Amino acid sequence: MRNNYSEMTAHFVMMAASKDQSSEHSLEAFADFSDVSIFFISNKGDVTAHSGSHDPSDHSFIHDKDVQKIFSGETVNFKHTDPDGNRYLVTGMAIPQDDTHRVSDSALYLLASTQHVDESIANIRNLLILSGVGAFLLALGFIWIAAQVLSRPLLQMQQATRKIAVGDLETRLTIKSRDEIGLLAEAINDLARDLQRYQDTRQEFFANISHELRTPITYLEGYAKVVKEKLYTSEEEKDKYLDIIQEEAVRLQRLVNDLFELAKMEEGKISLTLEWIDLTEIARSAVRKMEWRVKEKGLNLQANYGSDIPLIRGDGLRMEQIFINMLDNAVRYTESGDVTVSLHSDANQVTMTIEDTGIGIPEDELPFLFDRFYRVEKSRSRQYGGTGLGLSIAKKLIDLQGGEIHVSSTTGVGTRFDICFPLSGSQEEDYEEG
Repeated sequence: MRNNYSEMTAHFVMMAASKDQSSEHSLEAFADFSDVSIFFISNKGDVTAHSGSHDPSDHSFIHDKDVQKIFSGETVNFKHTDPDGNRYLVTGMAIPQDDTHRVSDSALYLLASTQHVDESIANIRNLLILSGVGAFLLALGFIWIAAQVLSRPLLQMQQATRKIAVGDLETRLTIKSRDEIGLLAEAINDLARDLQRYQDTRQEFFANISHELRTPITYLEGYAKVVKEKLYTSEEEKDKYLDIIQEEAVRLQRLVNDLFELAKMEEGKISLTLEWIDLTEIARSAVRKMEWRVKEKGLNLQANYGSDIPLIRGDGLRMEQIFINMLDNAVRYTESGDVTVSLHSDANQVTMTIEDTGIGIPEDELPFLFDRFYRVEKSRSRQYGGTGLGLSIAKKLIDLQGGEIHVSSTTGVGTRFDICFPLSGSQEEDYEEG
């Protein structure tokens, strides 16, 4: 707009410089047609002529500094607001005397109202405001929907964790997404399952220990009362009752010792005496000690020892305890057939394998085989005897000596245990007492 009216002012100046009367009429016509006002001033700043709708008495746009610039040959452009608040673009330019373009003693001011431009700008501003408000509300709606979509699984997880915290361990999340939210939900489900497993194991532990303690105590109390009150008919019957009391006392002592041993291992308070040991001699000793049990059940015990089995670093007494516990478990759950012990080595490890033809273990129960008081045949636990801690103790002792134990089994066919110990590198030189 400023450029357009600057060009128009230059055109009007040229028309005013012609001094032609027709040009004066044309100037007035152009001013009216262009909806502008023209003020002619002298070099002293006095208004000499006026054309247009602007109030001729309003000379507030004429400033001495601008007049000086105009009559020195410069063009001035500025914005002006009249006393009524109307805004104008003002252009001032000197009128040449003749074709020589010398500066005369008169000049021309052109005032163009900015009302239409202001209205257009106001309309655009209102449109932008409305568009901005609409865009904000639309964005707010999208944000609300997105927040609902994103926060819903988080709220579900919050509710689930609160339920888990108060003991509802069967709570599960059904979020199936493959992003971080889905992974977090899966982790919460795993946590709930682990806690439920821990709670079940703990309850089962207390139930089992109560049962295991109550049974021998009941026997001790009952048969001690029979002997004390002399409720037997013969010395043979008395000796029989005393034998039962002795057996149950030994069983109770073994249970307490096993619990104490397992507790020490879990707390890291057990110490091992490491030395170079011969697994072949330890295996032979363990087999000799179990021969009477094998013969008593009418089983066939086979032992195969490889040649040149290297020495390994370990605790000899604890290693024998491992082998005896494993053999005892194999004999206990085998009613007929064979128990086979084999020892062999390769470049990396020494492996002892104990295989039986016993009742076997269901595949879904294998992960829990080394839990405390775990029994495959729970309904016949008294028949098979034992404390239910032998495998747990063996597993802890194997782990403490840097070994591994693997199990495979088929129900009704038998079970195989492979106990592996590394030859070098991974075994520590010393174990400190915890």
